[in-house]
Formats: sequence, structure tokens, C-alpha cells
Amino acid sequence: MARRASRQPTDGELEILKVLWAIGPAGLGQVHAALQQRRAVALTTVATMLKMMLDKELVRREDGSRGYLWSARVSCQAAVSGLLGKLVQHLFDGSARRLVAHLIQEGELDDRECREILDLLKARTDKTTAPAKEGARP
Repeated sequence: MARRASRQPTDGELEILKVLWAIGPAGLGQVHAALQQRRAVALTTVATMLKMMLDKELVRREDGSRGYLWSARVSCQAAVSGLLGKLVQHLFDGSARRLVAHLIQEGELDDRECREILDLLKARTDKTTAPAKEGARP
């Protein structure tokens, strides 16, 4: 049985999404020029990738005065959530704790990042353990 195509962006598609998130709706030439600043890529490759991304509903296109205008259909937050969820599910058996443990044990987090994570955890703990306001119903 054939594997269902992923709706998650590939590395190349993610590069295009980053361009569209940064500059907003853009023509093929603008997207190509922005990608060219990072690495050599053919215009036809970018056009093909945009078409594939349209099929995956990652981008939308509208008629512009000089061809199509392409824009991201998926937000950066949605893409991050989807990719991170897939990573956690496939590599860490659905455990975010195992992901964080891996980052800590492999030395991927510097001291500043560790403090930021501790602050986030403390803020979450403070919010969930805050006493209920007087007169508030449970």
C-alpha cells in the first residue's frame, strides 16, 4: 500500500515558507531571488516546488499584475507545531520530556537557554497552582 503524502513541509519547502513569511505575498521571481541569496537554485525548481506546495495547501496563489502572487497559507506557528509534533512522535515516542532530556544530555542547551526553560516551567507551575479568587466558582 502506498504511503500517504505528508502535509508537512520538506526542508526546501520550509525555505520557501520562510521567504514568504518574511516578505509576504511575492512573485516567483522575488521568491527565487531571495532563495538565491542563500544557495543556488533554478527558477524552474522553485516554480515546481511552489506548485507542489499548493497541492499540499502550504501556499496560496492569486493572480497578480505580472503573474501569480504566492503567499504562505500556513502560519509559522502551525508549521513549527506540526514539525515538532512529528519529531516528538517519531523520534521520542510522543514524549516531550525525552526530547528535552536529549537536548540537555547532549549539551545542546547553553546556560541561558536552560534558565529560560526553568523560567517557563516556573511560570506555568505558578499559573496552575495560583489560588482561586474569592467568590469565584470552581
